[in-house]
Formats: sequence, C-alpha cells, structure tokens
Amino acid sequence: MGPRRTDVTTDLQDADPDVVRRAVETDDPLPGTRGFAGALDGALVRDVLGRYPLFSERDDPRRWSADPTDLDDPDPVPAGHRRGGGSGDEQLWTLPEPPVYSDDAETVSAVRRAVVDAVDAVAAEDARCNRRHDDDRCPSAIAFSGGIDSAILAARLEGRLYVGGFEGSHDVEAARGAAAALDREVTVVEFTHADLERAVPEVVRATRRRNAMDVAIALPLYLVAERVAADGHDRLAVGQGADELFGGYAKVANAPDDHRVEATTVGGATREVIATLPAQLERDVLTLRAAGVEPVAPLLDDRVVAAALRLPDRLLVDGDERKVALRRAVAFLPDDVRRREKKAVQYGSLVSRELDRLARRDGFKRRMDDHVGRYIESLCP
Repeated sequence: MGPRRTDVTTDLQDADPDVVRRAVETDDPLPGTRGFAGALDGALVRDVLGRYPLFSERDDPRRWSADPTDLDDPDPVPAGHRRGGGSGDEQLWTLPEPPVYSDDAETVSAVRRAVVDAVDAVAAEDARCNRRHDDDRCPSAIAFSGGIDSAILAARLEGRLYVGGFEGSHDVEAARGAAAALDREVTVVEFTHADLERAVPEVVRATRRRNAMDVAIALPLYLVAERVAADGHDRLAVGQGADELFGGYAKVANAPDDHRVEATTVGGATREVIATLPAQLERDVLTLRAAGVEPVAPLLDDRVVAAALRLPDRLLVDGDERKVALRRAVAFLPDDVRRREKKAVQYGSLVSRELDRLARRDGFKRRMDDHVGRYIESLCP
C-alpha cells in the first residue's frame, strides 16, 4: 500500500475562508479559487465544480472527511451545496451562463490571460515553497502525457515531468517527443502486470469504485503518483478539466449526432460534459492522494472556467479541430505540440488493454459479461 495523505481534512482545502464566505453571501460560483471543500461556519460546503471530494457520515453530518475511508457510511456532499446547520443539503451555486464572446481575438486573448495567470500562480506557490524548504518537494512535479494540456504546464512550471505507461505505449512516446520539443527531460514510469495486480485493490479501496472504466482511468494516475511521491514530491500538477471546458471530446464535436450526449449544439454538449467533472474529480483526487501526492489543477482555476464558459461553438470545435480557443491561446508552445491530439489515459498508457489480457489469463473470457470488472472483483478482498 502506498503512503496515505494525512493532511487533507483541513478546512476548505486551503481556500481563504473569507473568500468562500463572500461567495456564499453573494451567490458567486466562481470567486477566484481552484476549488474548495470543507467546513465553514458550522456547515460543510463544496465548490460548484466539485474540484475536491467531501463526505460526511450519512447519519451524522457533523462527522466529515475528505477521505471516505475515514467514515463508516460516507455520503458525498454534492458539488455546489452546503450541508448541515439544520437545513440538510442546500444548493448554493450553479454554473453561470454568461453571454458568449463575439470577437474571436478578444476570446483567445481572454483564454490566454486566464490560463497563463492560473499556471503562473502555481509557479509562484512553488517558489514560495522553495524559499521555505529548499528541498526536493518543490517545485510541483508534472503529470506529462505530451498533449496540449500537460504541455502548457511543462512550458511554465519548473517541476520534473513524469509519464506512465506500458512499453511502446502512445503516451510514453508522445511524452518523449513533446518533452524534446520543449527542451525538457521526462521520467518514464514503465508499468508491469504486477503493478496492475498490486494497485487495483488500492485504487478500489481509495475510490470505492470497482467498475472497469473507473479503475482503468485511475490506475495510471496512481502508479505515476506513487513514483512522484517516492521521489520526494508532495504535489503533482495535472491537466484535468481542459477537455471538458474547451471541447476536447469527440462526443462534443459530434453533437447532436452522438448518442452519448443529449445536447443539440456543441456548446450544450460542452456544458453536459462539464457537469460530469465532480464525479471524475472525486475519483482522480482520491486516487492521487492514496498514492501520496496532492493534485494541483491549474486549468480548473476559476479564471479559466469563467473564460471557457463564454466560448462560442466555433472556438470549441471547428471541423476536425477540437479545443480551438485553447490551441490558439497557447502560441508559446511549439506548433507540433500545440496541435497534437491525445488519447484517453487508460488507452494511451495501454492499461485498458493489459487489464483485458490479465482478465483473460485468469479465466475471465470476453464472452462473459463485464469480464474485466469480474477480474477486478477477484483481486479485491
């Protein structure tokens, strides 16, 4: 079992309580944080995008934790809600619906400012950490797949780059190429079947999820984060959120003809996938913390979210190009890196393929319903 975080139940996840209090008083869903979750004035609050997990005991909301394994019957606080104070769950915030930008140049400029400011704020935190500690925990390590999202972080943060995958995987090769283009070095965490077998029970325990898709997504995060923690880093910068905010999914690009979304427009489909972030981020944050690091997600900063919500359809998807505004905004990246498409982590790392192989090796054949899920169950006590 990897090292467990022991300092993540602090109130509001390091957000300024006065900022969160004003957000409650003014109904401001994006008050200028990277998210928050914890206790405020005798109640529990969780930000509008659910960027950090928060749970209370189902029959006693006074008992709460950022880690569901601390509780007997953990009940997640919904994103954008307040729990306690005698009123049950009360919705405080919903995502705003601001008018879209009308000028493309203004739009791209706004996205650039938001992204650069958000990432540079992490660089400033790293610099302060360096001044306090002057050791290997600073600056933040960077999860680096070679795609545009992680390349933005690598271009503006000094931390060591890490990529994980099986030998010959797309992510490892893409990361090596992108790192060379950025004149950076990347540490490769090469996975083995033994790594998967060992990590599956830990991921299931941390996330309370046993379905094949969630476990396949969480495993590469866990294994990379384990190495990051072993190398002495406390924080791992990740590119989570960019695909949802900026139109990175095929199902968004194909709206309304893709059965996976109900929306009839690209913008509507984008908001639909943004609504899935709380559940995804709960899984990812719990996974990374179980491996021993605290995630830092600059591209989920309120400034970035606010700019993304104003994007017109044409700057989300244009023909075969996705994340149009983001790609135009980060002209400081080499062209081949800026335009590179990426695979979902479970496929780019080959974790999904190898889980399937392990399942079949252990007798869970593809003709069986949910054969990989059954294999995962067999590994868990």
